[in-house]
Amino acid sequence: MGKSYERIEGRLKEFVERQPVFFVATAPLSGEGHINLSPRGITGTFAVLDDLTFAWLDTNGSGSETIAHLRENGRITVMFCAFDGPPDIVRFHGRGRVAPLGSDEYARLRPRFIDYPGDRAVIVVDVERVTDSCGYGVPLMEYQEDRTLMRQWSEKKGLDGQVAYRREKNLTSIDGLPSYDYDG
Repeated sequence: MGKSYERIEGRLKEFVERQPVFFVATAPLSGEGHINLSPRGITGTFAVLDDLTFAWLDTNGSGSETIAHLRENGRITVMFCAFDGPPDIVRFHGRGRVAPLGSDEYARLRPRFIDYPGDRAVIVVDVERVTDSCGYGVPLMEYQEDRTLMRQWSEKKGLDGQVAYRREKNLTSIDGLPSYDYDG
């Protein structure tokens, strides 16, 4: 069993901000629905906003499970693992919300992240519980670099092509829950 913390500060904040990848878990309310676990991690697309708030720039993707689940119930867990250096796992449990492209909250938060083509929202997590655990079972791996395929795909599609893609692929979750309901 790990240790709980009141806030994201000090060593924990430094650890989180150094990680090149993190994992996001959400689930629908229905026991029949699919649990979602997604990796995230383009350098410059996530940030600790304050000692109880975490956010990331959500980019185009083949699905929209995280957004659909957050819109339905808000429950989320974010996990960071040390793949180099001392072993550690940090988890943020909380309530998430979506600041979609074009919203006032999106406009306010967007400058916190790198300029990246293909963003569709900012996901904000109000962290209710911060824990860490040993991470002894996590393998040591070496980070090489961010992949460039998402950037290339987004630039090739252009803004209109990205909107069309989101309309085709991202309006609902695989369980039929609504995710995007805007034209952006």
